[in-house]
Amino acid sequence: MADNLATASVPGARQQEISFSAVQAGLASSADSASAGRYVVPFAGASTNFKQGELQATGTNLDMALEGSGFFTVQMADGSKAYTRDGQFNLNSKGQLSTKQGNLVMGDSGPISFDLSNKAPITVSADGQVSQGSEIKGKLAITDFGNQKALTVSDGGYFRADAVTAQPKPATSTNVRQGFVEASNTSPSLAMASLLSSMRMFESNQKVMQMQSDRMSSTISSLSGTAS
Repeated sequence: MADNLATASVPGARQQEISFSAVQAGLASSADSASAGRYVVPFAGASTNFKQGELQATGTNLDMALEGSGFFTVQMADGSKAYTRDGQFNLNSKGQLSTKQGNLVMGDSGPISFDLSNKAPITVSADGQVSQGSEIKGKLAITDFGNQKALTVSDGGYFRADAVTAQPKPATSTNVRQGFVEASNTSPSLAMASLLSSMRMFESNQKVMQMQSDRMSSTISSLSGTAS
């Protein structure tokens, strides 16, 4: 919940959700008393909400947003690939399209580079083809996944597809919108409300556990004859 609050202003960030379920647990039971010593404990599981955020116009030609389920493909400093929905790009000193963190934005044939001395406008078509004036510079590598739930959340609004089950593939139903950025799909007010709710739930569970501990201590004291 705190992560959602921290990333609420990060373009393309995805909401992290926590779900709770009951899990049966307890002491080992004897063969003739299968249900003896059993109790239920809560279990929390985390997942990512990949619902698209609102597209916001910026008028900046290096800002790009995606309509659809795909991700921009990025080359990290160590040469590995990562994926992001944050399309606030810029040009580095070599004229290469890069993220705010300085990582290279990948095209189908590698990093996309521009001539810094060429003042012709940079344009991006809906299918991701990038041009500088009349010269085509490449096509953005937009990646989709057969199983988005297998993606791993990383720092800086990036995702990793380390698991084989992620099934990366070229996106076929995602369009690029130049001059737009995608807002986070996290609401700051909802994130704050969820954080407060989680804190209260934790405090309530803590009190229940303390009551149980006090009851157990009292029982042990009574049985051992040390009760005051």
